[in-house]
Amino acid sequence: MNILIVDDHTLVREGLKRIVADLPGETTIGEAADGCAALQRLEEASWDVVLLDIAMPGRGGVDTLRRIRDDYPDLPVLILSMHPEDQYALRMLKAGASGYLTKESAPERLLSAIDRISQGHRYISDTLAEQLAFQWELGGVERPVHEQLSDRELQVMRLLALGRETHEIADQLTLSPKTIATYRTRLQQKTGLRNVAEITRYALEHQLV
Repeated sequence: MNILIVDDHTLVREGLKRIVADLPGETTIGEAADGCAALQRLEEASWDVVLLDIAMPGRGGVDTLRRIRDDYPDLPVLILSMHPEDQYALRMLKAGASGYLTKESAPERLLSAIDRISQGHRYISDTLAEQLAFQWELGGVERPVHEQLSDRELQVMRLLALGRETHEIADQLTLSPKTIATYRTRLQQKTGLRNVAEITRYALEHQLV
């Protein structure tokens, strides 16, 4: 199996490589530190599974996932994230991910997830499956307002809550400050949050940061 690990932290990549090495059979492991490097590696070789971090500088995980879905629609992508499942998993699955796993999960779960998505299946934890079933039963239950946000608006919201200035967010996302200001205006209109203090409080209360 050929597995591409995409994460901007060297220590994380090294840890994942050690875990993945325990998969049965011969395993070839590649790595990339950001989305652009990942897309380059995808052009250079054939891969069976991609392990993709969400929060990376430059081309982030969400943008990279969309590009992979466009160019390699059958390639399984497992999202690895520090964020709780109930905040991001469903969004990533809707965007085309084959599965979602938090980075604090046990190594055995990672190996199980890789095995499952490599066979063409989706992977979600039992906990998330129960949450989704409960939401389905409730039907019209009111959902948090941040679920109205686009992926980019949510990304800007998180960075604002982390104390980033507009120009810093623009540099990190390789967008113009004017574009970031537009995203901020949109997310405030959708959520009703009036300033950075309210955005930060909301993000903390809903475990978005």
